[in-house]
Amino acid sequence: MKILRTPDHCFAAIEGYPFEPHYSLIKTQDGSELRIHHIDEGPKGGPIILCMHGQPVWSYLYSRMIPFLVNAGIRVIAPDLPGYGKSDKPAAREDYSYQHQVDWMNQWLVQNDFKNLTFFGQDWGGLIGLRMIVDNSERFDRVAIGNTGLPYNPDVPQQEIDKVSAFRASARKLNLFSMSREIAKMNGINKDSGVSAFAYWQKYTWETPDLPVGIIASSSMERRNKLSIAMELLFQTLGLGKLSPFRTSVSRAFEAPFPSPDYKMATRAMPSQVPTIPDQSLEAQRKAWEFFEQFEKPFLCVGAGNDPITNGFEKPWLKRVPGTRGQPHQNIGGGHFFQWSKAEELSAILAQFINKNL
Repeated sequence: MKILRTPDHCFAAIEGYPFEPHYSLIKTQDGSELRIHHIDEGPKGGPIILCMHGQPVWSYLYSRMIPFLVNAGIRVIAPDLPGYGKSDKPAAREDYSYQHQVDWMNQWLVQNDFKNLTFFGQDWGGLIGLRMIVDNSERFDRVAIGNTGLPYNPDVPQQEIDKVSAFRASARKLNLFSMSREIAKMNGINKDSGVSAFAYWQKYTWETPDLPVGIIASSSMERRNKLSIAMELLFQTLGLGKLSPFRTSVSRAFEAPFPSPDYKMATRAMPSQVPTIPDQSLEAQRKAWEFFEQFEKPFLCVGAGNDPITNGFEKPWLKRVPGTRGQPHQNIGGGHFFQWSKAEELSAILAQFINKNL
């Protein structure tokens, strides 16, 4: 397996990430060594929260929350998924699958022997982390999720499967703006319209070798006008992204892990691994839902409520998971990456959840 490692100097100029790096070496399916990065902040004797990021970001997403959580006496563990942030980046599309990410992060978890954890995951961090809880239930005392889920869609009509497959393979070309318009039409998870609309994201990410990760992230986290986005995109298209006067500090931070398009395979490949239609993950997802239908440990749903991709994510959990009963589930706004836009409020909710369920 060809594995890339982002040079340390790529992270030197980013703002608001003064955290000491920690590294673990795990083995991939072919025996290659893969280095996974995480940060470990806060009191060593405090309750531990494991915070997992999604696509296409990295643990920098939690940089605003960490001071609030640490001040509340909580120890924060935040890894970078393989392919993201300071973790190593397998270079080929076939290296990335839902199961591979679960297997790699299970190894990381066991190797570091983290126990008595509160889990918090968003986006892919939830998809992967929830499966880690199934595989390592004795290590987790509480679970909180936001803007994420555990997709299980065994009954998608063949007509819809064919439609999505044909669209992904079509010659239609998408750009950032045409893709974003379609995503904005989504009406949350478990909606028929969402299956089709999400395919625009899957197709766009895979067919864009130099995916504008920084622009995508910053556009979701800060107010930007379309002209500044278009100009930053133009500079990146011309291979001059690092020189762009339109690149914000947020955009720079989320682009930092990727010194060239070769490093972006995870950001391109992983969206197509979301099982919106039946795929090789179907049986594992079924078993995971069976597990959570018997899960009685405290389980909190706290989301944005204004994210077209994941609106309504909490409904199946509140209906099916015993541990959700009596917990203060809520939506707090802030969009898809609400860890950034609602850092203080989300941190307070999670700290209260932990302290009330010790």
